[in-house]
Amino acid sequence: MIRSDDPQIQRKLIEILHVIDERGSAVGARIISDILQERGYPLGERGVRYHLRILDERGLTRRQGYAGRVITELGKKELEDALVRDRIGFVLTRIEDMIYRTEFDPVSKKGRLIVNRSIIRREDLDDALELLRYLEQSEYGMGCRTRLIEDCVQDSHIEIATICSITCDGILLNAGIPVNTRYGGVLRIEDGCVVQYTDLTAYTGTSIDPMKIFLSRKMTSVLDIVGTGSGVALANIREVPASSQNASPKILDLAVETGIINRYEIGETDILGVPIDAGMAGISIMAGLNAIAAIQEAGIEVVVEPIAAMMDYSEFCTDSMHHS
Repeated sequence: MIRSDDPQIQRKLIEILHVIDERGSAVGARIISDILQERGYPLGERGVRYHLRILDERGLTRRQGYAGRVITELGKKELEDALVRDRIGFVLTRIEDMIYRTEFDPVSKKGRLIVNRSIIRREDLDDALELLRYLEQSEYGMGCRTRLIEDCVQDSHIEIATICSITCDGILLNAGIPVNTRYGGVLRIEDGCVVQYTDLTAYTGTSIDPMKIFLSRKMTSVLDIVGTGSGVALANIREVPASSQNASPKILDLAVETGIINRYEIGETDILGVPIDAGMAGISIMAGLNAIAAIQEAGIEVVVEPIAAMMDYSEFCTDSMHHS
């Protein structure tokens, strides 16, 4: 693997691998240098040859006669790993951007909030709507506000927008409470009571949104919760200063009243089996994608994009199954 005390050297080595891989055939130092110059890397032909020797020594490239270098299988794997490392933190950066853009005020019930986007086949729409209505009637709070958007994808599919629970982080921040979004996970529920998290992924350590990971692994049993009161649902954890333990519940109660979320739990030092940093309180909130998880559990194919966009709260108020 590429390792160097100088991050600039490491970045140049990765860029050279990119150039060689993109060419798809052997390429010489002069051409590599010209391409790097175009991309803002002022590395001359002599410098490129120096870096190529390093790549050769590590088995990431190999010389192919006088034609130049080609990338090896090991080099391709290193390139893939580097791309993942580049994406680490992207999810959290996107979340933080959305949190700062949240304008929703739970008192006036106005403003823009964060939404998830899910796409299903139009032929599955009636079954999906029936299931969403079934969830809304659940005594275990597994329903959610939804908005159908027909003009965003091809005719054969339709989009379902659901309110993202990360909206609460923005509401808390707007109320002057600093928020640190920590984990996405799956939460065990027994007899209608939350018990503990059975799996967690830190937002800082993943290149894919945790909700998307758990959905792709089909780790939920939301329909079981609705039917029996026990099962596994999606949820996430954030930390707030312990000094805000009195103010935070008042704000989150308003979020429940306005239908932003169904329920939440708050605790100091520990939240549902997850340790919390000293001086902080943990808040667990059921995810807005649980309704979509139920649709998936029913055998309907869904493509999910969590924390996808901003929408105005008013668009969810006229009719939860309204077509736009």
